[in-house]
Amino acid sequence: MQNVNHQHPQQLVSHLQPAIWAKVNRLLLRKAIAEFSHELLLTPELQQQEDGWGEYRLPIPDGSGAYTFRARVLALEHWLIDPASIQRTVRGADAELDALAFIIEFKAVLGIGDDMMPVYLEEISSTLYGSAYKHARGGLSAEELTRADFQSVETSMMEGHPGFVANNGRIGFDAVDYLRHAPEAAAPQRLIWLAVHKARATFSCAADLDYQRLLQEELGSEILAGFARQLAAQQLDMDDYLLMPAHPWQWFNKLAISFAPEVAQRHIVCLGYGEDAYLAQQSIRTFYNISQPQRRYVKTALSILNMGFMRGLSPYYMLATPAINDWIRQLVDSDAYLRQQGFAILREVASIGFRNPYFDSGISKDSPYKKMLSALWRESPASLLAPGKRLMTMAALLHIDAAGESLLAALIRSSGLDARNWVARYLQAYLAPLLHCFYAHELVFMPHGENLILQLENNIPQRAIMKDIAEEAAILNPDAALPPAVARLAVKVPEHMKLLALFTDVFDGFFRYLSAILDEHCGLPEQAFWQEVGQCVRTYQAQFPQLAERFARYDLFMPEFDRSCLNRLQLGNNQQMLDLANPAGNLKFAGTLRNPLANHVAD
Repeated sequence: MQNVNHQHPQQLVSHLQPAIWAKVNRLLLRKAIAEFSHELLLTPELQQQEDGWGEYRLPIPDGSGAYTFRARVLALEHWLIDPASIQRTVRGADAELDALAFIIEFKAVLGIGDDMMPVYLEEISSTLYGSAYKHARGGLSAEELTRADFQSVETSMMEGHPGFVANNGRIGFDAVDYLRHAPEAAAPQRLIWLAVHKARATFSCAADLDYQRLLQEELGSEILAGFARQLAAQQLDMDDYLLMPAHPWQWFNKLAISFAPEVAQRHIVCLGYGEDAYLAQQSIRTFYNISQPQRRYVKTALSILNMGFMRGLSPYYMLATPAINDWIRQLVDSDAYLRQQGFAILREVASIGFRNPYFDSGISKDSPYKKMLSALWRESPASLLAPGKRLMTMAALLHIDAAGESLLAALIRSSGLDARNWVARYLQAYLAPLLHCFYAHELVFMPHGENLILQLENNIPQRAIMKDIAEEAAILNPDAALPPAVARLAVKVPEHMKLLALFTDVFDGFFRYLSAILDEHCGLPEQAFWQEVGQCVRTYQAQFPQLAERFARYDLFMPEFDRSCLNRLQLGNNQQMLDLANPAGNLKFAGTLRNPLANHVAD
């Protein structure tokens, strides 16, 4: 299942063909110019304008040449660039489009330090490598994805995070690892199971689960008995250990060597591969069980560098993860409005964290080395699916296939609704519950595309299912009366920043891209989209007059809001963008954005 042919190394680069390389460089340049301009790092110069399209010039800082292109600047200063129009001239002659050369040309303007530059260039190269693979692969068309199953859609995504320019760095993977472990490679893989000594590891679970039941449901009696025999053959007692899954890459590249003392002392015992086949999800370190879909997702520590972080899992965060999920599930389930909307969370129901005493005692500050061996189990959405319904990652709404066709447009065509009514149904399923969580409970999530699963009927959104809870949910009230086990949910955020949980994470982080696709591919002008957003907000507010004071204090129709800049974060420190203990304190801002709802206060 996991064998990749090492005998033909040229196969690992067969997708790196001149025509495809030119295509993906053009697409990445389109994104780089758009996102860096959105963050005010670049300032393209308008030359002329006609029918809403502008002709722009972007001088190369050293004076050697310029980039020219056609673009429309939409709401939230979103640059919709015609990729075919991008041209580069150097010393008066046409020059090829080269994303790496672009980064070097604008290095000073982008503020990339000499110590960060090599890693960032490597991330750009890796992003191009992955993009070339996906375009060479082709895969299912947008129209075919309207009928595809949940995991076929998941593994067909082309772009990754819509905001980050270097969004597929995955530094640590080699070319063989890419074909084994990248979500788009769609290679079924088995996880490696470890026995970890209870002196080093801690198990936590939801109130309605226990360790033995989890193992029975995830492994079954026969596998468990085989693992017990392996331990007994080494004169070890199964009762002294916890069983946990690990990412195969993590075992071979990190744990077997960096945790060698723990292996030698039998604090870690490798038991080999499990039997079930899994597919890596868009988040790359989370796995969906394709052998038995009713079994849980598994999320593992993975010490590769991707989008500003080493993708580990803290054993200390793991301790409270199930309790936090239980508490949020109880809050959501006990709220009549959220139940009516069908809003649900996929609980992270169990976790194991392993503490390496050498790294713990030898490193005083937070470090990726302390996060190399943990795992959690998350409920499967298959358990929530009613007959006749289907699931799709919300990231799919931004998907453009290899032929340039929009999946969103294909979904709308197949639904029997016009674009405006489809959007209204989508907003009711997605935005309305988030509004209620914020205004009624001061509860916020990280609701970007990869963290949401949509339940569809006839390709019309019916409800939203939220995942990735414990590390990214928060109660925006440090004085909230919370049980001690979930106290870390309560965070202190300046009053003027609280609404950024919606403005930044929903409006700028997702709707900015969605509205552009609706405008470009679906025939729905962006103004009409924002009218529907405004209508969704007003409809919600009319249902809860008792929250009027909070609606006024946190006004979604205010004229402007602070512009939070993701790429500025990554360019400033592409190995640890944020201190997760104080994420609000690390954000980077550049001026303000005009709120598109300010035009639709009373439509």
